[in-house]
Amino acid sequence: MKTYGKMIACVGKYKKYAIATPVLVIGEVLMEVLIPMVMMLLINEIDPELDGQGRISQICIYGAIIIGMGLLSLLSGAYAGKTAARASTGFAANVRVAMYNHIQEFSFANLDRFSTASLVTRMTTDITNVQTAFQMLIRMTVRAPIMLIFATVMSFVLNWKLALIFVAVAPLVALAFFFIMRKAFPLFDEMFKKYDKLNSVTQENLTAVRVVKSYVREEYEIEKFDRASKDVRDFSKKAQKILILSTPLMSIAIYACMLLIYFFGGQWSATGYMGMSVGMMTSFMTYASMILMSLMMVAMVIVMLTMARASARRINEVLNEESTLRNPENSVREIPDGCVEFEDVSFDYDTADHEEAVLRHVNLHIPAGSTVGILGGTGSAKTSLVQLIPRLYDATEGTVRLGGRDVREYDLESLRDNVAMVLQKNVLFSGTIEENLRWGNPDATREELDTACRHAQAYDFVQASPNGYQTDLGQGGVNVSGGQKQRLCIARALLKKPKVIILDDSTSAVDTKTDALIRKSLREDLPQITKIIIAQRVSSVEDADRIVVMNDGEIAAVGSHEELLKTSEIYREVYLSQTRAAAEDAEGGEQNA
Repeated sequence: MKTYGKMIACVGKYKKYAIATPVLVIGEVLMEVLIPMVMMLLINEIDPELDGQGRISQICIYGAIIIGMGLLSLLSGAYAGKTAARASTGFAANVRVAMYNHIQEFSFANLDRFSTASLVTRMTTDITNVQTAFQMLIRMTVRAPIMLIFATVMSFVLNWKLALIFVAVAPLVALAFFFIMRKAFPLFDEMFKKYDKLNSVTQENLTAVRVVKSYVREEYEIEKFDRASKDVRDFSKKAQKILILSTPLMSIAIYACMLLIYFFGGQWSATGYMGMSVGMMTSFMTYASMILMSLMMVAMVIVMLTMARASARRINEVLNEESTLRNPENSVREIPDGCVEFEDVSFDYDTADHEEAVLRHVNLHIPAGSTVGILGGTGSAKTSLVQLIPRLYDATEGTVRLGGRDVREYDLESLRDNVAMVLQKNVLFSGTIEENLRWGNPDATREELDTACRHAQAYDFVQASPNGYQTDLGQGGVNVSGGQKQRLCIARALLKKPKVIILDDSTSAVDTKTDALIRKSLREDLPQITKIIIAQRVSSVEDADRIVVMNDGEIAAVGSHEELLKTSEIYREVYLSQTRAAAEDAEGGEQNA
């Protein structure tokens, strides 16, 4: 309960069905177990001295009782199936919703622990396995042991010596199953990891299908998928080869019991030993079948629960994952301005190891309303720095302040509403342009949509689209270019009316003229917003109030464009190399012309 408490709590309002199912199953089993006893009475107590009409009357009476009990068993079983289906499907739906909602609370650090493919597998395959197991748990897992117990008790009532056969066989079967399950579980655990890999390959291929086709890499991707698929198959085969031993094992146990019962029971019924009669022998054989079928059902349940145990553990990992970011008590909701300050900030993605920190002792002050450019080579921790402002991650050491207060004092929703961040990887969702823009502000007016698009230089191409704001973008925004996608993402961020906007290399796909127009609009039309621009091009940040040069997780230099040309060797080298490259491109263009 402690380990799987959150999952069990997902039964929720379906608890009444989960409780009703085993009650109905017990009623079903009780009727089934009593029927052979009535049959014994029917065979043993028909008076041979009665005439044909009298015998028929007795048979009809007992027959009516048997039919009535059979109907009660049938109705109980049918309704138990219905309640079990309701409980299991409702439980699975609640687990899926609980997982999805919990994932939404994860910080970036939590998400780093799970791949997207793994989360998809857990929310589909794993939940389906747990759903099936839950249905079996409340129905078959109740039915098999109850029938086993009831039938065994009735067997002992009829003939305790003959019933000792089951007592001798059952422990041997249980011991064998224990070793089978012990070997199979690790294989199922590994198999689900291979499922994660298979889903990862599938997702990656389908998402990047245009790249695959443009590089003519279809055969390579097919081979990669085949390898992943074979890995799943191979581990599944290994597990099934062990589990399949349960079938011959149960067959041996069943036939051994039947042979022993026929051998001893036949002799005893012929001699009348221990009062064994034909009717008693018939009923005992029925109970023997029930006991052995119950053992078969127990074997099947154990197989299913073995698979479900691995799935349940994986689901539980997600549900029990605690977000590394928490809203503080009495959190602050009002952010006065966009002033940002880093005070001796260090950061590492692996909080247990500070030796290889991504950021080291960063000190930086960004006045409200200013424009700051951040420049640096790949891996210089530019993105890591700005992700600390909206608390996508928390600083390992030091303090990040916004509006004069530690960002950890703010309500997370309020903080992120006031710090708009356009990430490196621009993501649009399936739906219309307007639906995507309204992620920034669901209640935005048409005028606000127009204004945000004009600031982002997206208004003209939106109006030129076939249906304007109602143009469908397709999954991932496949119907627009990279530059158009970036501009829509900037417009979406501006609709939040933030105190701080962070553009993380968000204009890399637009031409230099459009880039300049976006920066001009942000600077002149939105002077109250603090603008932080991460860029690879010097031209994207040279008109900033200040430029921060990052190098290997540290601030190498801070200053204006002119100041850095004089004082920063790193900045000067980047500027000269880009200027030289631009001049060579221009010269080459003139020659071609």
